[in-house]
Amino acid sequence: MEPPIRTQAILLALALATVPLLAQDTRIVTEPTLPPICTELQAQLPSPIPEAESAEQQLDTARIQKALDHCGKGKAVALRASGSSSSGANTAFLSGPLELRANVTLLIDKGVTLFASRDPRVYDITSDSCGIVNDEHNGCKPLISAKHISGAAIMGEGTIDGRGGARLLHQNVTWWDLAEQARPNRRQQVPRLLVTDYADNFTLYNTTYKNSPNFHIVYNHGNGFTVWGVRIDTPQRLARNTDGIDPGGSKNITITHTYIRTGDDNIAIKGGDTISNMTVSHNHFYWGHGMSIGSETNGGVSKVRVTDLSLDGPDSGIRIKSNGSRGGLVHDVLYDDICIRNSPKPIDLAASYSAAGTLQGNSPPTFRDITLHNVRVSGGGKIYFDAYDKDHRIAARLDAVSLTDDNVQLTDATTSKYSYVLNHADLTFGPGPTNLQIPPSPDSTLTGTPTKSTPTSCTEKFVPFPTQ
Repeated sequence: MEPPIRTQAILLALALATVPLLAQDTRIVTEPTLPPICTELQAQLPSPIPEAESAEQQLDTARIQKALDHCGKGKAVALRASGSSSSGANTAFLSGPLELRANVTLLIDKGVTLFASRDPRVYDITSDSCGIVNDEHNGCKPLISAKHISGAAIMGEGTIDGRGGARLLHQNVTWWDLAEQARPNRRQQVPRLLVTDYADNFTLYNTTYKNSPNFHIVYNHGNGFTVWGVRIDTPQRLARNTDGIDPGGSKNITITHTYIRTGDDNIAIKGGDTISNMTVSHNHFYWGHGMSIGSETNGGVSKVRVTDLSLDGPDSGIRIKSNGSRGGLVHDVLYDDICIRNSPKPIDLAASYSAAGTLQGNSPPTFRDITLHNVRVSGGGKIYFDAYDKDHRIAARLDAVSLTDDNVQLTDATTSKYSYVLNHADLTFGPGPTNLQIPPSPDSTLTGTPTKSTPTSCTEKFVPFPTQ
C-alpha cells in the first residue's frame, strides 16, 4: 500500500533536521479533484483498434477538439465507453493532434483508451515531414499540445496509447523502428504524446501514458506543473528516446505518487533554459535510465528535492549528465530516502555524456551543493563522480562545490561488487554513516571517514508496477 497522501507543507515539516532544507516547489500542492463535466463523448471503436487500414480513417480528432473548444472554463470533456460488456462495449478513441484549452480538462474514464493515429500525415508540420529519418528538427506535431494557456489538465484513470510499436500506415516500419534507423547521429521524425509550452498551472492526474513514439510528457517554459498518480508504461528495449517526464525551462513543479517504466530516462530535468523549484516525491521507477538531470544543463538547474523514491532495475539510478557542449551549473539538489537495486550505475554523476553533443566544448558543466542523504544501494554496479576538469568540478569549497554522501549505504553484505570512477571531485562523508569505499584519485579530495551502520530496510519500497 502507498503511504498516506501528504501535502508539501507536511513534507517540509517532517524533513530531517540534519539535512539542509533546500528550496523546492513554492506552491502548496494537494491532490487534484475532478471538475464538473461539460460534454460527454461516447467511444465508437473497440479496443484495441483493428489493424485494418480502414480503421485508421475513423478519427475522433474533430469531435474531441470541438468539445474542448466549446467547453466552459473549469469544466471537463469526458471520454466515456459506450455499449455494454455483454454486447461488446466500445472503449477506444482514435485521434490525431489535439490542442488543450485554458482552464479545460480532458478526462479519460477508467477502461477507456485514447489511441494515437498511425498515419504520419496527420502529424506533418510541413509536407511529408513526419514518419521519416533525416537531419532536421521537429517534423511532427505532438498528439496533445498546450500552448500559452493556464489551468489546463488531463485527468481520469484511462489510458493514452501512442502505439510506438505499431506499423505505420502505408509503411512497413514502426515509430520505434525509425528511432533505431536514426542511430547514431540522424533524427527520427516521430510525434511525442504530450508537449506544453508556456502552460502555467498545468495538471496531470491518474492517467496512464504508454508506448509513446518519443518522449511521453514534455513541460516547457511554465510556472506550476503538477503530476499526481500518473503511470508511464513502455517497453525497456527497442523503444529509444521514450523519456517518461521531461520538465525544462520552468519552475514550481511537483511530480508525486507516479510509477514509471520506459525505454529512456524515467524523469529528465532539462536545463537548456533555467529550471528551478522542483519536488519529486513518493515515486516508483522501474526499467529506464533513472532519475536524471540533463543532458542540457547550460541554462542552470537548481532548487531540486527528490525524496522517497525507489529505482528497481534501471540502467542508471541517481543521474546527473552533461558535457562540454551543453553544460552549466547544477546546484542546490537534495536526494533523500532513495532505494536503488540492480542498477549497473546506481549513482551516476558524469560530465562526459556522449549521446548528445561533443564531450569538449565552450559550455562546460559544474555540479555543486549536491546532497545524497539516506540513499541505499544493492545489487552491485559502478558509481561515478566524474567531473569535467579541474576547473569545472563535482565539488570545491571555495565555490560551495561539495558533494556530500550523507548516510549513503551499500546494503550488500560485501561491497566488492562495486567499483568507482572519481575525477576532479571533492566528496565529504557524513555526518551520517557511509560505507562507500572510494579510492583516492589525483585532483580529488575525500573529507571524512566512511563508517559502518545498519541501513534502513528498502523492503517496503519496492512494489510491483500497478496494472489496471
